[in-house]
Amino acid sequence: MLHEQLSRYLGQVEAAVSQYPTAYVERYTEEILTPERVNLRLRLRFDSGRLLEINEAVVVVENQLTFLDYRYHCQDENNQLLFRYDSTPHFPDLSTFPHHKHLPKVVIASEKPDITQVLQEVSQQLPGFQ
Repeated sequence: MLHEQLSRYLGQVEAAVSQYPTAYVERYTEEILTPERVNLRLRLRFDSGRLLEINEAVVVVENQLTFLDYRYHCQDENNQLLFRYDSTPHFPDLSTFPHHKHLPKVVIASEKPDITQVLQEVSQQLPGFQ
C-alpha cells in the first residue's frame, strides 16, 4: 500500500492539473517503486501547442516528502525552450545549486518550484490569460 503522504501528494497533483481545462494530458504515469517511493511523469499539451513535461522522483523520509530529482520542462509550439527547472548538478556556482532554471539564453539560480507554481507560470504566458 502506498504511503499516505505520497497518496495525498499524487491526489494534489491530479487536482492541480485538472484546474487547467486548456491542457490535454498526453501522459500520466505513476511508477510506484516501493510504498515510500514513486516516480511521476506527466506530459501536458496546451491548446496553444505549448508542452509541459513534469518528471519527479519522490520518496518519503521521516514522514516528509523528499524530491530526489525533478525536471519541469516547458516549450512552445515550435519546440523552443521557454523554461526548465531541474536539479541536475551541473551548475555548481549558482547559489541554489543543484536547483536552477533554464531560460532560452541563460541559466539562473532558482529554488525548486512546486507543480502548482509551474502550471501557473505556463498558463500566465498563454494567449488570452486573464
